[in-house]
Amino acid sequence: MRKKAVVLSSGGVDSTTAMAIAKAEGYAIYSLSFHYGQRHALELKAAEKVAQALDAEEHVVLALDFGRIGGSALTEHIDVPQ
Repeated sequence: MRKKAVVLSSGGVDSTTAMAIAKAEGYAIYSLSFHYGQRHALELKAAEKVAQALDAEEHVVLALDFGRIGGSALTEHIDVPQ
């Protein structure tokens, strides 16, 4: 049985590199992303594409409600400060 690795995937360079290393070391990859209300749909799509490209066993996106404990310009419908 192959060892399994859960890789937290943002769709960015760091998580993609970590996933590629785990794959190169022979792990079965399980990609995990979080949707916490931030305006980051493009990053979640990128994480899905990376998971597909690296033949992950599965890519899971878990929804989290951080609005219950506070918010920011990234999670609320307000302007992002410049």
